[in-house]
Amino acid sequence: MDTTHFALLASFRAAAYGAFGRRRDALFELCDTLLTTGPVPSLPFLSVQPQHQRRWGSLYDALADGEISSHTLQHLLANYPLGGGEPIYAVDASVWPRCDAETSPERALYYHSSRHSAGQPIVAGWAYSWIAQLGFARESWTAPMRVQRMRPQENSNVVAAEQIRAVLPDLPPAQADDARPWFVFDAGYDPVQLAQALGETPVALLVRLRAGRCFYADPSAQPKLGRRRRHGHKFSCDEPQSWPTPDADRSIEDTQYGTVRVRAWTQLHPKTHGQHAQRDARGWRPIVRGTLLLVEVSRLPQQTRDPQALWLWWHAAPATEVPDLDRVWRAYVRRFDLEHTFRFLKQTLNWTVPRVRHPEQADRWTWLVVLAYTQLRLARPLAQDQPLPWQQAQPPGKLTPARVQRAFSLLLPRLPVLARAPKPCGRSPGRPKGKRSGRARRYPALTKALLSTSQAA
Repeated sequence: MDTTHFALLASFRAAAYGAFGRRRDALFELCDTLLTTGPVPSLPFLSVQPQHQRRWGSLYDALADGEISSHTLQHLLANYPLGGGEPIYAVDASVWPRCDAETSPERALYYHSSRHSAGQPIVAGWAYSWIAQLGFARESWTAPMRVQRMRPQENSNVVAAEQIRAVLPDLPPAQADDARPWFVFDAGYDPVQLAQALGETPVALLVRLRAGRCFYADPSAQPKLGRRRRHGHKFSCDEPQSWPTPDADRSIEDTQYGTVRVRAWTQLHPKTHGQHAQRDARGWRPIVRGTLLLVEVSRLPQQTRDPQALWLWWHAAPATEVPDLDRVWRAYVRRFDLEHTFRFLKQTLNWTVPRVRHPEQADRWTWLVVLAYTQLRLARPLAQDQPLPWQQAQPPGKLTPARVQRAFSLLLPRLPVLARAPKPCGRSPGRPKGKRSGRARRYPALTKALLSTSQAA
């Protein structure tokens, strides 16, 4: 066994155990059970696993009264970056559906791609904002570094900017003078709001744009009389005749996507609207300039549909020239690795399985799932593949998260035992005879209309 990777995994487990406060033994034992157990229908099924020595009531007790220092864990995760990773980080939100949990507070309505409510692709639940490190290797591994539950009244762009500023001190120093961390976003984020919220923070933003956007160049001349012009030539993404000559154009040959052509137009800006509240002293709406990129490929890895044009927005502070076009499109393609991470956390590590009532319990469970996933990533060089009869064996460096979890039960007995054995305290007296718990308070799923009404009242 590789002693270096074994010591790395053992040190991470010891540091994670030190971040737990009250109910630390029950919490850590629950995390170890996640490492060796597949999907379960509900939370109490974890208590019947061989790794779990406590009874099923300790699960809910640990989530209800346990203590986990999120600040300590955030610094800890930053000290264990992705092996072979790049200074590129994906930012995205994932929803924990709680549609029928009327007694759970702080729920809101969020978009969901596969679940519907009343014929609409929306669900009621809790949304979590994630930051994870990416790599250019064609695999599904990422390194989650930040996770934060968003309140119903919070703006996802503002929350993402706050997370980025908080994670910067923990990132490794840049190897080059012009190097800065990249943060990649999907089309659900607003590039103008992100740039405003971050200001002069030394980061680079790469945001996917929805189809049909329009951008403008700076005006070439100002009128001698009247109001000064703020917008020049109009650039419409749906009208190729409005495209000027690109400032950079590059074609790359790739084994998966064939010929990849990337074009860039610099110093363009969109028109801002009422939701961008930050204005200057004269009341002008802000102008945020950036680089517009068009990515076109000749084929897709799976020929399920025809390839479509991909529009990206690049903004860096302080302002720089055109970014590396080859690095730009590869960075956005690797953003989809975070989607694989979300699917593994939900389907295999049981992230959204517990039916807890309070959002604080969901936060503790989320941190346990993140710690379990990070341990699987650190154990990847140590795990010996245990393929099913119909699966082909894989080398140690190519194991997926699901295969590492299947082999972790052989590795866990060799690791130091941190959680103390349970101490039976007798049978609980239970609820006094004749006393009822009463009807729990109901909380509606909050929408923008309900929030504005409550704030006005």
